[in-house]
Formats: sequence, structure tokens, C-alpha cells
Amino acid sequence: MNKTPKQTEKTAWKCGKCGGELERGLVKASYLGNDFEVEELKCLNCGIVLITEELALGKMFEVEQSLEDK
Repeated sequence: MNKTPKQTEKTAWKCGKCGGELERGLVKASYLGNDFEVEELKCLNCGIVLITEELALGKMFEVEQSLEDK
């Protein structure tokens, strides 16, 4: 069996848009008129942000639900 290694923070991520390296940094996110800053991986060249499945289905989903309940 040939298994693909799981991507980790120790593995260098590359941008799918420009091929640049990703580095952790503060990024601004907004939802329903609410702005907040989170630390995520972003491209050093073009600034595109990597939103992992874990983040999208975890923390971001929780924030979305709490804001919609207000």
C-alpha cells in the first residue's frame, strides 16, 4: 500500500495560486458585518489564506452559528 503522508505545520505548504510559501500570520476575517483577526497560514507572495477543513468545520462553524443566533 502506498500512503500519502498527512500534511502538517512542519511540512512546507505551497500556495495553489502562485506557488509561494505559506507562513503563519494575522488575517482579518469578517462575517455578517463582524470583523475579527485570526492567525492562519497565508501566502508570502499574493496574500491568499489557507482555510483548513478543521478550521472551516470547527471554529469558523461555531462562530457562524453564534453570530446567526444573535
